[in-house]
Amino acid sequence: MTVLNLARLQFGITLTYHFWFVVLTLGLSILLALMETQYIRTGSKSYQVMVKFWGRLFLVNYAVGVVTGLVNEFQFGMNWSEYSRFAGGIFGIPVAFEALTAFFVESVAIGIWVYSWDKISRRAHLAVIWLVAISSNYSAFWILAANSFMQHPVGQIVIRGHAALADLAALAMNPYLYFQYVHTTLAGLVVAGYFVMAVSAYYLLSQAHRETFRRSFKIGLVCALIATNLAVVSGHFYNQYLAYAQPMKLAASEALWETAAPAPFVIFAVINQDDSRNIYQLALPAGLSVLAFNRLDAPVKGMNALQGEYVKLYGPGYYIPAVTTLFWSFRVMVGIGLWLVFLTAINFWYWWKNQLEAHPALLKATIWSLPLPYVAITMGWAMTEMGRQPWLVYGLLLTEKGISPIVPAANVWVSLILYAAVYTCIALAALFIAHKIILGGPGEEPR
Repeated sequence: MTVLNLARLQFGITLTYHFWFVVLTLGLSILLALMETQYIRTGSKSYQVMVKFWGRLFLVNYAVGVVTGLVNEFQFGMNWSEYSRFAGGIFGIPVAFEALTAFFVESVAIGIWVYSWDKISRRAHLAVIWLVAISSNYSAFWILAANSFMQHPVGQIVIRGHAALADLAALAMNPYLYFQYVHTTLAGLVVAGYFVMAVSAYYLLSQAHRETFRRSFKIGLVCALIATNLAVVSGHFYNQYLAYAQPMKLAASEALWETAAPAPFVIFAVINQDDSRNIYQLALPAGLSVLAFNRLDAPVKGMNALQGEYVKLYGPGYYIPAVTTLFWSFRVMVGIGLWLVFLTAINFWYWWKNQLEAHPALLKATIWSLPLPYVAITMGWAMTEMGRQPWLVYGLLLTEKGISPIVPAANVWVSLILYAAVYTCIALAALFIAHKIILGGPGEEPR
């Protein structure tokens, strides 16, 4: 395996580990703030017990998210020094904004929230958890601003082989950023909603702490129901934007080799990338034209045409990403999304009828479906990053040009194995602690 592939694999593994914890932080911080708002509004001790229980799980998740995120920054200097040399003057700015204006505020606020239950007023304590929720999601804005620059660079000038920021407002107003940010924050709410639903369903099945977990199930259900449907809608508009910003990513995710008008939506395909064709496909006529452009007759450019355009624009090279990976990543993500929409709708129906606990199979399905949102966000992130290939900064810097030139493969192998081992131990420890908290329950049921 080449140094380039090893470095990509290492960054992909560490970033995926980190993202699993971050995405729950985004959504669960908002749900905690809503739960504590209900406690202040109603004065019910049940909500206070609920907040403290979910707060302990939030803290475990947050701590692991912080630890797993530190390594990613060092990789820019270790494995991707040429990328840092080229784009560090731009990429570093939103990352610095995130640390100085979001992460520090979030960290301090969490400390205050944990240790000040009996030391400040209830309303002040509520304000602190809302500050945690807002700063957590504000943090995601700047991190995604950095990533959006790599996906759709704006506001830069290139001087003697180095990109420099010429317009900070353009970076912060990057249209790619807003499609990506809305979809990511909604994904966080989907994960958090299902996390709360699944744990609550476990307690409803065991008939313990029923009052607390009936209420928390309701909160998780409403969150998941709204967020899942909105995530599907935002994903649709995000995909339509890709038709303009990254047409190659769109064509690859749909296994569309030749330009077509109308373009079919391929449901299933056996893909042969070496021959630039699909050996077999099952397709819905005109489906992609409608999804991408809202018109039955809209033309959609295929990968072969785009490859020819990019060769003329950027010079010789192969500009088609890993089609099979993108094609199936997108379909797994969409398939899971549709299942989650269905599952939340069924849960909501029986909850509305006050018959939820009379259907243990549905509660068990909710519990067993908990990993699915994590699979969906992983597939979405894989599509986002792998669909940009072969570019590190789209249209400006090829991935192969961003690698550190003097780092041997053996070094990357060693660090890859060590990171994978350490991250696995951290993840297992986090799961063990979370499992212990969940089984321990929230304490005595308030009266």
